[in-house]
Amino acid sequence: MKNRCTWCGSDPLYVAYHDTEWGVPLHDDRLLFQLLILEGAQAGLSWLTILRRREQYIKAFEGFDCQRMARYTQADVQRLLAEPGIIRNRLKITSAIRNARAVLGIQERYGSLDAYLWQYVDGEPIQNQWTCVDDVPDQTDLSQRISREMNKLGICFFGPVICYAFMQAVGMVNDHTVDCFRHREIVALATS
Repeated sequence: MKNRCTWCGSDPLYVAYHDTEWGVPLHDDRLLFQLLILEGAQAGLSWLTILRRREQYIKAFEGFDCQRMARYTQADVQRLLAEPGIIRNRLKITSAIRNARAVLGIQERYGSLDAYLWQYVDGEPIQNQWTCVDDVPDQTDLSQRISREMNKLGICFFGPVICYAFMQAVGMVNDHTVDCFRHREIVALATS
């Protein structure tokens, strides 16, 4: 029996996400963009709700291809609002399109979304040592700073709480509790 962070519960999809994805340092621009959009879509909902719809999101947003999404028109917004497999919230959908355009600007200016994001942690994940899930913050000074600076670059629906959840998901911070079997594995990934 493996010890896990208590937040993932026993749902097989959530457990698989916890065991294989959450906190793993991620450097692929398309996957980083996907998680940026999905974290925004999650606002006001549970992450499990979004995980259950992730495949539909990937299909509806054409694989989260920024180039394609940046060219979306009002017709695409209407198409997405009619898509039953995603959260059909106009603000979240239009922000995803706006964020695609902003990410293209970030890539042009910084070389990649990866280079831009990981500069905030000097290319190395922050290795926290939480003993209890209740100790894990929902935002930090760094997530407030990143959120504020990304908002200036045109990224929307990305406040400090969503930003911190994103940082956890993409491995910029290791917030697995120290009793979780993944904590040591994530530390090892970051040092290999």
